[in-house]
Amino acid sequence: MAKEEDKIRVEGTIVEALPATQFRVRLDNGHEVLAYLSGRMRKYYIRILLGDHVRVEMSPYDLTRGRIVYRQRKMGEPAALEE
Repeated sequence: MAKEEDKIRVEGTIVEALPATQFRVRLDNGHEVLAYLSGRMRKYYIRILLGDHVRVEMSPYDLTRGRIVYRQRKMGEPAALEE
């Protein structure tokens, strides 16, 4: 398994929602990859919709698959309350 520092982090846009919390993501460089939702995003019920801008982690061994680790906030979306 690749170590944390070996991961490739890229950003892209969701273009298709597939079953089992998988998504087709078009990266900013034009490539499309199959990505799944990370465990924390499932745990906290983070919703991903078509057109959302996301951050994807990929292994250097398989550049066709990745894990969605962050969803960018949309303009006008309220920020979380911090205490």
